[in-house]
Amino acid sequence: MPRIPYDEFEVIEQIGNGTVGTVYRARMKSTDQIVALKVLLPAATHDKQISARFAREMVILERLNHPNIVKYHGGGEYNGQLFYAMELVEGGSLRDVLTRNGSMTWDESVECGWQVCSALQHAHNHGVIHRDLKPANLFLSKDGVVKLGDFGIALDLRTTSNITATGLTVGSYMYMSPEQIRGEPVTNQTDLYALGCLLFEMLMGRPPFPGQNFAHIFDQHLHTPAPPVNALSEVCPEPMESIIKQLLEKDPNSRPFNARSVQGMLAEVKIQFDEQADWKRRDSGQAAGSTVLSNLLLAERAVQDAEEASWTQVIGTFVAVTIVAALAWYWQKGN
Repeated sequence: MPRIPYDEFEVIEQIGNGTVGTVYRARMKSTDQIVALKVLLPAATHDKQISARFAREMVILERLNHPNIVKYHGGGEYNGQLFYAMELVEGGSLRDVLTRNGSMTWDESVECGWQVCSALQHAHNHGVIHRDLKPANLFLSKDGVVKLGDFGIALDLRTTSNITATGLTVGSYMYMSPEQIRGEPVTNQTDLYALGCLLFEMLMGRPPFPGQNFAHIFDQHLHTPAPPVNALSEVCPEPMESIIKQLLEKDPNSRPFNARSVQGMLAEVKIQFDEQADWKRRDSGQAAGSTVLSNLLLAERAVQDAEEASWTQVIGTFVAVTIVAALAWYWQKGN
């Protein structure tokens, strides 16, 4: 992997903090490029398994090079702490969009899913199963390109060592496939199940299997058929529901063959139900920005700008009142 000295980076500010690492906005001095710098926490450094996962994530990201996957810029070790630099995606995450808007339209969901499929197919082609596909791990650029990130618990099929113990359940409860829950070997179809959960949530504003605790959620993943989208929403094309139903099959062998086939099905939905759109069939190496996602982000930024402007007005009013009150006090004191 490309080794980069830590002093190559000028840390600007902290932008994220997790259980094992801290993420900073930083500038690469040699290129003047702004990146996200992820540094393993000192406490986590002493945990051999966590350190091994972090190092493996660096190896995986170096191998992957795709417009819909967060780009890796290299990493290294500083004072015993592992670190690496990656592309800084400024548009926020899909979780941010869903938190603010509740849900997305079917065509926004199709476009987002199309790009996620492109990322997954590239990863699968390189022997990487993500195992943690969820809205918080999908980032949106300002021009509407979806970027898959956080390969911290990804399975690397090209290595003989397996950091995750056999039979151990890893992933996020809301998006875990039945085989993950049972601790069975996972395949590319495991990521496709999570994609089905993701598409359902984008359309409905909630995952297909909500619950009060992980035991209840696990039981639904294992035994309960997902509720049909059309029974809950009248604006979803029927073929879209069929895709989600196939993705959420309990048996991995009953799910679509691969992410590329799902991508083709999503494209057909777009062509069939939006004939006025200029929909292009793009190959895996091209991932142009989405018009619908760009519009969504523009609308969201407009709301944020309005909120910031409103807050600025409040501050300005407070400052003006404070100045007037001070002047009045001094005038009274002088008289």
